[in-house]
Amino acid sequence: MQKIGILLGRLISWAIILVLIVFTVYPVLYALLGSLKTNAELNLGSSVLPAVPQWENYYTAFVKSNFLQYGKNSLIVSLATMALAVITTSLSGYILARFDFVGKRLMMVSYGAMMFVSIGSVALFPIMQLLDKVGMSKSMLSLVLVLTGGQIANVFLVMGFVKGVPKELDEAARIDGCSIFRTWWQIIVPLVRPILGVVALFTFRNTWNDYITTLVLTMSNKKLTTLTVAVVQLKYSVFAAAEWHIMLAGASLAIIPVLTLYFFTNKQFIAGLTAGAVKG
Repeated sequence: MQKIGILLGRLISWAIILVLIVFTVYPVLYALLGSLKTNAELNLGSSVLPAVPQWENYYTAFVKSNFLQYGKNSLIVSLATMALAVITTSLSGYILARFDFVGKRLMMVSYGAMMFVSIGSVALFPIMQLLDKVGMSKSMLSLVLVLTGGQIANVFLVMGFVKGVPKELDEAARIDGCSIFRTWWQIIVPLVRPILGVVALFTFRNTWNDYITTLVLTMSNKKLTTLTVAVVQLKYSVFAAAEWHIMLAGASLAIIPVLTLYFFTNKQFIAGLTAGAVKG
């Protein structure tokens, strides 16, 4: 009876994993296969595989989306946001984990509550008004600052890691005359590097794939348009017909940088998640 229960548990586990894999892989396969079809073939949905692969869709998407220019914008914004997020989350996590100050408990409760509230596009209008008031509505820096916000989940991750670092290291550094910032930079950052790698990869992915925020904040300055926004615009044709096949080709091209980054950092990414699970 016990063996049947164990077997049933394994079957359920594998069934859940299989469902998750299908829901994860299917959209990617749909985009890749759809990018090789004609628009009529894609809209009709007559077959899963393309009758004749339309490789020229990729060339058309590359040219029409101005891939190099808008790809450069996306890379600059994503890298800048990633760097700023790593700095702010590591500093915040260190301070919250190591120091007590007036209002800390209220801050933690407020931050925790905001993790479950999705403000989304509701906040975009006041953000745009604020940026306009300070004269930053048409700069790439404003986009980076806005996209860096909402890092509280990452702050909690870093804070959990910092709590796993012995406080004696901080005390020893303080005795040697290290300031708070030097202790953070020379002691804390090297020891929490795995989780900072996870934060960096998540931030890069989210920034690269962001659409609504970048669309709204770059409407007044088309030179700042990112690749994700440009790819979505590919479906609008001069013939008033949605060119979904071209958009899917552009989307397939747009995921290459993120996959490349993950390919070179997957070991650090898995190590960070595993260590985080252990340190809790």
